[in-house]
Amino acid sequence: MYLADYIKEKLSLEEYSFSTEELRAAMHKEKEALTTDLSYLTKKGDIMPLRRGFYLIIPPRYSKQGKLPLQLFAENLFKYLNRPYYVGLYAAAKFHGASHQQIQRDYIITTKPTLLDIHKGTIDLRFFTTANWPEKNILIQKSDAGVFKISDPVLTAVDLIHYQNKLGGLNRIFSVLEELMEGITYYNLSELLSWYPHKSTLQRLGYFLDGSELDDQESLVGLLVKYFQSVYYYPILLSPSSNEKAGAVTNHWKVDVNIKLESDI
Repeated sequence: MYLADYIKEKLSLEEYSFSTEELRAAMHKEKEALTTDLSYLTKKGDIMPLRRGFYLIIPPRYSKQGKLPLQLFAENLFKYLNRPYYVGLYAAAKFHGASHQQIQRDYIITTKPTLLDIHKGTIDLRFFTTANWPEKNILIQKSDAGVFKISDPVLTAVDLIHYQNKLGGLNRIFSVLEELMEGITYYNLSELLSWYPHKSTLQRLGYFLDGSELDDQESLVGLLVKYFQSVYYYPILLSPSSNEKAGAVTNHWKVDVNIKLESDI
């Protein structure tokens, strides 16, 4: 079997990635010969080395963009890396219909140790790590290549709030947050509150939900109010700053609004 035939077979099965270990097992060729074949098809643009030992297959319908949609390879990539993951932040928001800002970068959240971001051609993939792996709020969605894991709307929202300073600041994510709020339900918020460890992020979420005009706003806010009645929490800044401390607060969430929010929806 030639490498080109192996790739055609993969595509016929809606598989868009492979590891060198898989390839050697299927091809039974010398390592040097496989390296030559891989180099040739990489130059042609038929495949792309994503990480050492892991390749993407770029079929004709994606050759113009020179990249694959994240959902076609995320699951296989993290099986190869033997790590948990979920598509998150702006990338997840886009799947949930909150794509007000057209972000070209993809985002994946995983566990430590930190993975190096990937910038190859038109692929721009950024990895975030968390020490508190979600017990709930991760959805399994179908794609043409099988399945992939993605944060649900409320986990996506709190991740955006939590990592706001690494994502360009609160005003950059504000419009996306407003759109995400429509996907938050009593059920997925209840699940989040059963395990989520960052009280300050939940305070900021409460502030945003309180100011929203959702149909079930009252029940969502009530759920958060009940949660905060059972814990001790301190005044915080809406937008964290190392040069500023929270001052007097009058809202239930103890959030000092230290930034003017501007939505462009």
